[in-house]
Amino acid sequence: MATYVLIPGAASGPWYWHLLAAELRGRGHDVVPVDLPCEDDSAGLAEYADTVVRAVEGRSGLVLVAHSLGGFTAPLVCERVPVDLLVMLQAMVPAPGESPGEWWSNTGHDRARREQDERDGRAPDDDTLLFYADTPAELVAEAARHPRGQSGTPMLKPWPLAAWPDVPTRYLLARDDRFFPAEFLRRLVRERLGIVPDEMPGDHMPMLGHPKELADRLEAYRAELAERP
Repeated sequence: MATYVLIPGAASGPWYWHLLAAELRGRGHDVVPVDLPCEDDSAGLAEYADTVVRAVEGRSGLVLVAHSLGGFTAPLVCERVPVDLLVMLQAMVPAPGESPGEWWSNTGHDRARREQDERDGRAPDDDTLLFYADTPAELVAEAARHPRGQSGTPMLKPWPLAAWPDVPTRYLLARDDRFFPAEFLRRLVRERLGIVPDEMPGDHMPMLGHPKELADRLEAYRAELAERP
């Protein structure tokens, strides 16, 4: 049995993981959807990492799944507790000394987004297409009933690690994401992690649109790791 630790992105909470959590629990695993203090202006990345560490206290066999902004938090957790596997899911990949606020311009995200918007013909205020292009309409409507705010505090301080943690790391890319376009992420992952990302269908929230396939992918990663000598 593994312990899947689900670390959300900005302005998100445990609800976004509920379908994936059910899939993983149905396969016999412990699942911890972390509730980060995203609306607390006193909480930065250090406090986010503290929250995850407290949530996994006493658990073992940890598989961290980091979504979007969660990519800045998960490596900090890897430095503090034993982690078997880190899976980056449509996640921001930080560089040493870079704040989340600097990440957007440093990586060229703004240009990639503009080019993707032009290809899609997306109106500037159409956030549904931006985040939920592939999510069933009923789940999009339900997501609107689980609003979360996001403090700007975590965006301010530099990411404190000097290097990526010594933990097996996989990157899983959702090909239909308009917010983090696929070609942008392929380049970023190659440059910053030195690996080729795996790919699956889905928008920025593949845990909602494709929970079974996502669970299959996570289980395959875990099985692959277990087979290594």
